[in-house]
Amino acid sequence: MSLARPSGFAADLFTVARRALRSLPREPEFLIPALSIPMFFYAVNIGALQDVVEGTNPGFDFKAFQLPVAIVFAVTGVSRANVIVTDIQSGYLDKMLVTPVKRAALLLGMMVADFVLVFSLSFFVMIVGLIVGVRFESGLFGMLAFLLISAAWGLAFTGFPYTIALRTGNPAAVNSAFLIFFPFVFLTSSFVPLEAMTGWLAAVAVWNPVTYLFGGLRSLIFDGWNGAELLKGIAAVAGVGALTFSAAFKALAHRVASG
Repeated sequence: MSLARPSGFAADLFTVARRALRSLPREPEFLIPALSIPMFFYAVNIGALQDVVEGTNPGFDFKAFQLPVAIVFAVTGVSRANVIVTDIQSGYLDKMLVTPVKRAALLLGMMVADFVLVFSLSFFVMIVGLIVGVRFESGLFGMLAFLLISAAWGLAFTGFPYTIALRTGNPAAVNSAFLIFFPFVFLTSSFVPLEAMTGWLAAVAVWNPVTYLFGGLRSLIFDGWNGAELLKGIAAVAGVGALTFSAAFKALAHRVASG
């Protein structure tokens, strides 16, 4: 009788990621809202506010200002966490845990698929922005940086739903993870620049990492290569990612230990 042997971390990661990626085309009900909702708000915001904003600020491009908001809406909360819930409920995850598969690969493989997905969503939204007239002062490489930072944010946020999925095994709880994002996006510079904000909202926005994410993304559109703004945006993504990934892997370790 032959025994299962460890195949190596890279092979385990590839196997889990391939399974997660193969399931994506079979879930249009998951992908369509991820694109249609941010596109709807992008169109509504431009239609309702563009003339007002640009009328009081001649030369200001409101379509370009709102593009990062549309992309962040598209990529935030998009993950394969529901697949993990399904695997928990069906017993598939328990079966995987009795194999020699590397435990970290079970989560990182899902995240590889997430990164591919959020990068694709970012690309589509950016193309829509280009069609309506948005132009990048940073050029083609700036557009690539824009996509990578957006996708990195989407990936960083996935730690929240994965943590909830592994801790609860409850699909309703996972679906509610997106609610965590609403304070992030609305208590920030989503509609006006930070310097134009006042009072308590300005005070909150200063501490909101999404403020700096928006700043970094917008700098690639309006300024070209603004190192200070880009570093702030990347640091915000890294900080959120460190927090959420730590929570997710602790939840995975707890799930493994509890059997």
